[in-house]
Amino acid sequence: MKRPDLHITLVYASAPRTVHEDRITVPAGSSARDALERAGWLVRFPEIPSNTLGIWGRVSSPQTGLRDGDRLEVYRPLRVDPKVARRERFVGQGARGAGLFNRRRPGSKAGY
Repeated sequence: MKRPDLHITLVYASAPRTVHEDRITVPAGSSARDALERAGWLVRFPEIPSNTLGIWGRVSSPQTGLRDGDRLEVYRPLRVDPKVARRERFVGQGARGAGLFNRRRPGSKAGY
């Protein structure tokens, strides 16, 4: 008995505000790498093998098997560490203009 094909969505943001999305069909039992090869993305985007892959927001390896309806995502490396970016924003805003200290109710304790 022949196993049914899988319908996969590939998503990759190669640059800020530039998103590539393809819907492809792959044979059952295919891996994430097989899907990228079948779509031609490994030739189109040569940087992909060094990037991280994910399925529905969960990090996965190129050998991970796919299921019908999966969304295979290719993640770019971060340009700035999120913790560093948050610290820099906080320094720029000051303690009174950020987070819990921004909107205090009259008569309430600090931080509530």
